[in-house]
Amino acid sequence: MKCPFCAHGESKVIDSRPADEGVSIRRRRECLKCQKRFTTYETVERMPLVVVKRDGSRQTFDRIKLINGMLRACEKRPVALQDIEKIADDIEQELMGKLEHEISSEEVGNLVMERLKDVDQVAYVRFASVYRQFKDINTFMEELSKLLEIGH
Repeated sequence: MKCPFCAHGESKVIDSRPADEGVSIRRRRECLKCQKRFTTYETVERMPLVVVKRDGSRQTFDRIKLINGMLRACEKRPVALQDIEKIADDIEQELMGKLEHEISSEEVGNLVMERLKDVDQVAYVRFASVYRQFKDINTFMEELSKLLEIGH
């Protein structure tokens, strides 16, 4: 670590402690040349997740967009915002855990539907109808039939 005072390339760590609720580490350092002290923060480098859309375009993963889509599906339903945020957290965590930088919008949509099905079936059907772009009433009825089979 380069000293901010004399630009010497070596320092020693005097103290380390968690910062930002454990997201980073605060390190107190001392320059081996000028003996001045300075603080550094160490965080995990995260590569951005890129969502590959149906048309082949790419877009940075947006947690807010994910939450907004679920909010629309859950409108006027007894689903707490806290539950929607938890689903978004779980999905984001799962995607980050895959160690892939690109993820298809289809996979993101399937993860949302999988979780909404357990939280609220009406919200699930609403989300599925937009996400799967049902072409006619028959495809819509097929999805409802699958849901009814699971329920029994």
